[in-house]
Amino acid sequence: MLFFRWWHFYCVKELDEIEIVKSVGNKVRETRILRGLSQATLSYDANIPKNQVGRIERGEISTSIITLFKICKALDIQIQELFI
Repeated sequence: MLFFRWWHFYCVKELDEIEIVKSVGNKVRETRILRGLSQATLSYDANIPKNQVGRIERGEISTSIITLFKICKALDIQIQELFI
């Protein structure tokens, strides 16, 4: 029973983290589209690879705070707006 509880906690924690990554990615995509930017333009403005922008938007990767900062600067938003 103890194993089940530990495993359940681990799975719930992992699901929460996945949802956060996906939520941030969706917010990046929504904001980019509202600004009328392509992924290529955002990647150029943020000085990050284009495929990385796509992977972030799809929630495939958890990116660094520095990369998020670059993206926010390129989108002209405050970083906390990604988490609202």
